Amino acid sequence: MSDSNALPSDPIRSLLTRWRGDLSGTYQTWFLWDERLKNFRSIRRGISAVFAEIEADTFGNVYKGSSLETVVKSVAEQRQIFRGADHAFLWKPKLRIPDIYENRANQIAFGRFLQTCVCCSGEDGQVVDAIHTLDRAAIKGLGPAAANLLYFLHPTVAPPFNTAIVNGYNALTGSKVKLGRWEEYLAMRRGILMLNERYRNLLSNDLGAITGALYDVGSGLYAAPPRDSDEAALAAWRQDLAQVRDDAGRAQRTVQAAQDDDRTHAEIQGWLRDLGIAMGYNVWIASNDRNRHCGDGRLADGCLERLPAALECAPAADAIRLIDVLWIEPVVGEVVAAFEVEHTTSIYSGIVRMLDLALGLGQAGRSLFLVAPDARERDVREQLKRPAFSRVADLDVRYIAYSELSKNREAIARFGNGLKAIEAIARRLT
Repeated sequence: MSDSNALPSDPIRSLLTRWRGDLSGTYQTWFLWDERLKNFRSIRRGISAVFAEIEADTFGNVYKGSSLETVVKSVAEQRQIFRGADHAFLWKPKLRIPDIYENRANQIAFGRFLQTCVCCSGEDGQVVDAIHTLDRAAIKGLGPAAANLLYFLHPTVAPPFNTAIVNGYNALTGSKVKLGRWEEYLAMRRGILMLNERYRNLLSNDLGAITGALYDVGSGLYAAPPRDSDEAALAAWRQDLAQVRDDAGRAQRTVQAAQDDDRTHAEIQGWLRDLGIAMGYNVWIASNDRNRHCGDGRLADGCLERLPAALECAPAADAIRLIDVLWIEPVVGEVVAAFEVEHTTSIYSGIVRMLDLALGLGQAGRSLFLVAPDARERDVREQLKRPAFSRVADLDVRYIAYSELSKNREAIARFGNGLKAIEAIARRLT
């Protein structure tokens, strides 16, 4: 191995350095994924809806179709680390777990746990106290998998939790953390915080980074370094680590798929941007998408640099800034149409941002559109049947299929007048 490829003497630092640059690892494919942060607000709002329904005794006694199913499915769609996160909350009738659907006292304890974690400032002590309070309730079948909800409320305090993360932590540290108990989760959390502090320059305050590395070790993408001083074992491990970096075929396939998804998403946003400008509207591009490549420039080229004052001051301003495309009337600065492009990501998140816009600004009756591949129309309609989206019927959110936009966008840009043409290719969802 040449000096330029020499690994630092600290094996864990070596591992994290290689992992950060691996195109197939969770750091590149999930932690740096532009859509990841978009979902935090919508998931937080969904969790708030769960405890509000529990407190009002309108939650019901089944998982399927509940507000909890809606938000947990959104978490489970968050790529590698959270796949399968919904399994812990599925109702197992023979075992009667997790016992939060038919036991009202347990349901209230779970709801107040969520409420405390939503409302607290995110300090370690407050979150840990809420966990201890829930643990004392001894709710059968409701264990540390609930930490996957906490992560989206307090990402610098509560790491995610699943089998692969536990396996990775044990392999890396020599610990013997077991699944299923909050005390085990809290012990692992302390260790994760210490690891994160030690290697902070390679990681982040957001514990998603360190748990992503643990997940990749625990799922077999990386081997943990030997925990003894056997130089031969360390040399063999270093050779395997270098091989992971050089395994370009698998990595390129993974990153190419992610780039294709992002490129298509940006391409559709670009179509909507160009249509809005052609029809005389000011256009806003989601704040975290502005610098994406589109054509020969940036996606935000020719668009507003700042939202109009009325939108900047709105209570839902943070969510509004993340809506994929807004068409805004130049003179009065009001939103004329809002578009959420849902290529592969959770449709739930896009709908929540639409609701924030509509309800926060009194935009009911304005033109709100979900734009998605033709094959996702059924998924969109199924999502809108959920009780959490009962208000959507009042807002008249419509669906535009990619094929309709592709086929008609040039004619709309040339001959369109106002919103009639774009509404003509949209389908009503309710």
